[in-house]
Amino acid sequence: MKLGIISDSHGDTINLEKAVKAMGHIDILIHAGDTYNDAMYLKEKFDLEVVGVKGNTDLFSNGVSETTFKLRGKKILLTHGHKYGIKYSLDKLYYKSLELNADIVIFGHSHIPCYLEENGVIFINPGSVSRPRGGSGPSYAIMEIKADGVEVKIQELV
Repeated sequence: MKLGIISDSHGDTINLEKAVKAMGHIDILIHAGDTYNDAMYLKEKFDLEVVGVKGNTDLFSNGVSETTFKLRGKKILLTHGHKYGIKYSLDKLYYKSLELNADIVIFGHSHIPCYLEENGVIFINPGSVSRPRGGSGPSYAIMEIKADGVEVKIQELV
């Protein structure tokens, strides 16, 4: 199963469309907030299954702040991350993953791509497709859930 992951698009539909096209065939698109309406735009534009959450700039959005779901036996926590202080540490998010027994945590907010595994929990921040920080370019992530594990690649838009 192949998932496309984006975050922090902030209304930049040009880069959003570029990212989705660059992903190739995906089974599900994940949007980790800022801007939730962008996730709904992509759902309509590309007729994709989309799971999204709202972020700190989505004050009037109908989206949820976080959600959990299972794919191929992996429990995934999707949140924007701002309520967990992720710009300073992933500790609160890590403890939340333990509380929920999540295998994978997808988040955004910092606009800086991140992929790491901590005590069996995979953390993925695809960076920002519109306003990258930390010296990175606009980026997204691809995650494949296979029978023998999970493979993650963070890609910069070209």
